Amino acid sequence: SDLRQMLATKSVENIQFLPFLTTDANNLSWLGYGCLKGDGTVITVNAIGAALQTLYILVYLYYSPAKRPVLLQVLLLLAVVVTGYGYFTILVDTGTRLTHLGLFCSIFTITMYLSPLADLAKVVRSKSTRFLSFPLTVTTLVASSSWTLYGLQLHDPYITVPNVPGIVTSLVRFWLFQRYRPEQDKPYSPLPA
Repeated sequence: SDLRQMLATKSVENIQFLPFLTTDANNLSWLGYGCLKGDGTVITVNAIGAALQTLYILVYLYYSPAKRPVLLQVLLLLAVVVTGYGYFTILVDTGTRLTHLGLFCSIFTITMYLSPLADLAKVVRSKSTRFLSFPLTVTTLVASSSWTLYGLQLHDPYITVPNVPGIVTSLVRFWLFQRYRPEQDKPYSPLPA
């Protein structure tokens, strides 16, 4: 929906850039994990995710009036990715490389899933869910549940464990949607019938 909004309005107004950037970094990290492990599912999903996030970044950059900060953040991401690649290929021995990369990816994913907690606090304070995206909540629950089940099937804790917070935060969001129903946000009251 953010991409559609940017294309329709030809503007990045009210759209945050950081989620695009961090999701791209997350996809690239998991892509590296999938390549190292030889897991076609992880490779395919994260290659597509990285390509889509890169497209979002390019569209954001195109419509952004302040290109310099966006470019600096992209360059910082590239520096982190190159540094990480160098660390995992040069400094970490082959026997522990998969473990170190899996741990890094897990921590990064957990951080991403827990980052919306500030929004959840805003919802509770305002007693309004207008700050939350219901489709994103559904998608997060489906994706994190799928990855958790896939990780369990493979007995891979690096895939299983970081996706559990995604399930938990999605369930909390669903509870908030139920607790603070969207119709409560309407500034008018219905006419009596």
